[in-house]
Amino acid sequence: MNEKSYPRIGETVLEKTLPNGLKIFIVPKPQHRKKYAFFATRYGGMDMQFIRNGEKCDTPAGIAHYLEHKMFDTKDGNALQVLSQNGAEPNAFTSNAMTGYYFDCTEHFEENLRILLSFVSVPYFTDESVEKERGIIGQEIRMVEDSPDWQVYERLLACLYRSSPARVPIAGTVESIAGITAETLYDCHHAFYCPSNMALCVVGNVDPHTVIALAEEVLPRERGEEIARCYGEEEDDAAAQKETVTQMEVALPQFLVGFKCETNEGDLLRQSLIGEMASDVLLGDSSPLYQRLYDEGLINSSFGGGFDQMPGVAVLCAGGESEQPQQVSDAILEEAQRLAREGIDPDFFEQIRRASFGATLRALNSFENIAISMADGYFRGFDALRFPEAYASIEKADVERFLRENLTDSRRAISIIEPKKEG
Repeated sequence: MNEKSYPRIGETVLEKTLPNGLKIFIVPKPQHRKKYAFFATRYGGMDMQFIRNGEKCDTPAGIAHYLEHKMFDTKDGNALQVLSQNGAEPNAFTSNAMTGYYFDCTEHFEENLRILLSFVSVPYFTDESVEKERGIIGQEIRMVEDSPDWQVYERLLACLYRSSPARVPIAGTVESIAGITAETLYDCHHAFYCPSNMALCVVGNVDPHTVIALAEEVLPRERGEEIARCYGEEEDDAAAQKETVTQMEVALPQFLVGFKCETNEGDLLRQSLIGEMASDVLLGDSSPLYQRLYDEGLINSSFGGGFDQMPGVAVLCAGGESEQPQQVSDAILEEAQRLAREGIDPDFFEQIRRASFGATLRALNSFENIAISMADGYFRGFDALRFPEAYASIEKADVERFLRENLTDSRRAISIIEPKKEG
């Protein structure tokens, strides 16, 4: 077991890689009663095409999310109910690149961890249960499709990208999940739920040796095959489509403008922080642009922006409600170009850097944030707790370069939802 110290943030992490390839992270919190376990696989909504046993596999959109739903089924009942009855608060999620199962508790931690490791590693599906779940997930998809927030985002990604699976909803569509069978789910579990493709992160007052012993006892001995992922044809810099407009039941027009950003190989943590700081400098509620647009009545308090990285793609976007979405989009582009040309005010840059660093530091108060960020960083090839060093390495010129290279008209697309017209 290796011990890593992070004196700048006051954390210590114990690491262990088992012979089967599973990576274990343990963050001791001896002063707390709460214990948190997060068991994740590097498999998400964008992993629809992959190479297995030398053959290309195509799976339906939404299968990773469907599999997450079904994993709680066991021969004896439902693991979610068992964990809840055992004093734990369990749940799960599927993102573009990861599926995670977790619980927190104050008692019966070892028993709950055994349950978590068991049901995630040993799938149990029947044709009947898979068919029943299809109706439940289909209902979820229809509810989300009726959400303007969901529609404006998904339609923006479909505008920006030609072939990347980022343009496909994580849960899929009612049509795509119709092709999912128990056999398909078993195949995907066998491909991606192998220890060498997974990570276990535990935070709290736990015995590290017990955690490792349980993982060694419960999980398979085999590493599993290395799976090559396919994320569509290589994209060029330009947005696939400039605009999409639809109508829904909204009181005011809702919009989201996005910029297709570079995804250079290298330090993904540093790239992510630069993108987030660029978003704050340009769009944050303390930025000159935000104040001007708000004072002119072009935006309201719903306006916000952010930066997101997904496998092979990255997006900076901003939106909210506005009677003049195109005017706001043009103002964002003009301000980004001005900042790249004239430079960011040095004092404002330092203010943004301190605020961003402080928010990342405060997130360490959450056991959940610690565990998920460590697993995400491990899957993407960086140490998430090294963020103080990454922040220290970022200069004003880095953010200005990001704005200059990524926020251009050719990379821009806008998604607009207008109020439904009578008749």
